[in-house]
Amino acid sequence: MHWPRRPEIRTMKISLGPLLYYWPRDAIFSFYDAIAATPVDLVYLGETVCSRRHELRLSDWLELAARLQGAGKEVVLSTQVLLESGADLAIMHKIASNGNFSVEANDMGAVRCLAGKVPFVAGPHLNVYNLPTLQWMASLGASRWVMPLEMKRADLAVLQQGRPAGLQTEVFAYGRMPLAYSARCFTARHRNLPKDDCRFSCIDHPDGLMLNTREHEEFLVLNGTQTQSARVYNLVDALDDMRALGVDVVRLSPQAQHTTEVIEVFHAARTQTLAPQEALARLQPLMPDQGCNGYWHGRPGLEQIVQAEPESVVQA
Repeated sequence: MHWPRRPEIRTMKISLGPLLYYWPRDAIFSFYDAIAATPVDLVYLGETVCSRRHELRLSDWLELAARLQGAGKEVVLSTQVLLESGADLAIMHKIASNGNFSVEANDMGAVRCLAGKVPFVAGPHLNVYNLPTLQWMASLGASRWVMPLEMKRADLAVLQQGRPAGLQTEVFAYGRMPLAYSARCFTARHRNLPKDDCRFSCIDHPDGLMLNTREHEEFLVLNGTQTQSARVYNLVDALDDMRALGVDVVRLSPQAQHTTEVIEVFHAARTQTLAPQEALARLQPLMPDQGCNGYWHGRPGLEQIVQAEPESVVQA
């Protein structure tokens, strides 16, 4: 069934977050060529996980940025989350001073480089959990902030009520959740390789390496120095709620297959062409694993809360 069209006061934008996996160069360029033809509004580009991933250099990301900008997309360059060397720091400074594209700051070093100079996006890993921190980020020049993944809807509502004027809010709404970063490379460790001789092992796992418990339950995904959720966070059925809260942007995370189709479903949901439950059903065959949305509802993250009238709860 189709959801009845309602008068819209505002339309949220859809963003595509930075590519979290290590893909071959040609695959990355082909992927973003396809993204250029989708209804996504903003695209985040850059290596945020590991500086050893050298299929694309900064000059290549800038080339992709120019292509996508030419296709009408707003482009944001994302900085690395965990800086471990002088070379990492140098790249972060180059991104911050690129002069052409907005920047998403994913650590406080990047915030310091950008503060008072140009508006920036406060990334989801800056741990903005309360109103004073949000106001501080705005005072430093943040034009948009990305809600931490673990934050529940009720806490976001509080921050939205006191949000500084002109500051946009973005919510991670689809994809495997990046939960933690480490100086160790877990994908290399899986192959008994040292990090400095990882042989770029994560390129063999385009959606990450699944980690199972002893009971053979899918638990986490190893992605180099990053640990992700095994389940796919999916808030497509909460878009009306986000609109009511004043959320400006919903973020989708790239996956190896079906990303363009996922974007189309979210676009249909935000324009109310698809009902929330119908959008959920459309996404099921496009996801690399089971869905979850527990954090949004103040529950354990791996739970899937099914909203109905009256609301019912299905626990994982």
